[in-house]
Amino acid sequence: MLPKNKIKLSIVIPVFDEERYLERLFLDIKKYFNDETVEIIFVDDGSNDNSNKILQNLKEQKNYFFNFIIINFEKNTGKGNAVKKGMNVSNGEYILLQDADLELDISDSKELYDTINKDKNIKCIFGSRYLSGKLKKHNYFINQFIGKLNTLIFNLFFGQSLTDIHCGLKILRREVYNKINLSINDFGLEIDIASQVIKNNFFIYEMGVSYFSRTKKEGKKITWFDGIKSYYYLFKVRFLDNSTSTKFSIVTSCLYMGYVGSYFGMGLGNTLFIITFFLIGLIIGLKTKVLSSLSIFLFIYIGSFFGKGQGQVLSVLVFFILGLFLTNKLRKKINNRFKTIKILF
Repeated sequence: MLPKNKIKLSIVIPVFDEERYLERLFLDIKKYFNDETVEIIFVDDGSNDNSNKILQNLKEQKNYFFNFIIINFEKNTGKGNAVKKGMNVSNGEYILLQDADLELDISDSKELYDTINKDKNIKCIFGSRYLSGKLKKHNYFINQFIGKLNTLIFNLFFGQSLTDIHCGLKILRREVYNKINLSINDFGLEIDIASQVIKNNFFIYEMGVSYFSRTKKEGKKITWFDGIKSYYYLFKVRFLDNSTSTKFSIVTSCLYMGYVGSYFGMGLGNTLFIITFFLIGLIIGLKTKVLSSLSIFLFIYIGSFFGKGQGQVLSVLVFFILGLFLTNKLRKKINNRFKTIKILF
């Protein structure tokens, strides 16, 4: 067995009731990754079937060159937690995440590894089930629809152009893993990883992969409730997982934009304007800091004293736009001269 610092690739595989797939998965791993510089980390997340027994039997065969590691949880803790545990004990220069259910082909995992290993400028690659002309089999229209919708929302939130945020196949360099701090313990893991990578200013490359969807009878575990939770996770990683100053700025921006919206329409129309402007405030709050948000609100408040009726509405809008423009100009000048004030302005 090689020393830990000689391990080139760590493959983390979460397992929960996958007894029917593990032997074939093992053969595929031997075919493409049977090397002493590779470690395979199986995390048995409280399986109720014979998954753990099968893994132990495979490990005892000794007919392979890679380092075979098994981590056991007594109770099911969620895919995200299992993956985090596997990543925490990994030693490789690269960390590859692979599902145990054979929906994703190991040959594509090898392709991802070869690509990132050849180009030092690539820090991470995500697999995409919607790129290239590789073989695909989708069983559930609604799953595919929600996956694409979530990807669109993620792209809007983070200014990206990804095609498949939920693909479980991805590879990261060690330097990327050292910067991210994952907090989601279930199927929201994929959203968590992507957001952390982007927030730490790493570019996400994508590569088309094959996909062979399972049915519920074949062991597919993700449910409609996981789909609902994914929208909370999208909101969480974009608007909640931020610094205290950014959170304060978001709250302030939502309040003053709701205040601007209150000047438009009547009855139900007024309510819709308030909600719309409130949502716009979420985005503005991400782009501005505490003092900037307070300054913009001050401009809006001053504008509310001018005119009446439609004239007052126009005045509020003009002062809002003026506030955005002037605070942006002032912020750039201050941040260039006094870097310590950047967190507030």
